[in-house]
Amino acid sequence: MAASARPQVLRLYRALLRESEKFTSYGYRTYAIRRIRDAFRENKNLKDSAEIETLVNNAKTNLEMIHRQVTIGQLYSAQKLVIECPENL
Repeated sequence: MAASARPQVLRLYRALLRESEKFTSYGYRTYAIRRIRDAFRENKNLKDSAEIETLVNNAKTNLEMIHRQVTIGQLYSAQKLVIECPENL
């Protein structure tokens, strides 16, 4: 990865993870985090700057989508799953 793109990619990675942590639904939250981590690990050894730029643009689009979905999800409340409330066991 180009040295100049590395900080930008790391900021984007952290932003995606932070935003995904805000999902109220356990299933959406864990799925999003798993997909983000897997995608970044899969592409960590890329050297082609054009391909890196394409993936960064796709990730920015996905960040905007995650932000919208989190906002919509927060408008509607739902009961937590048993797996999310270990104190009830």
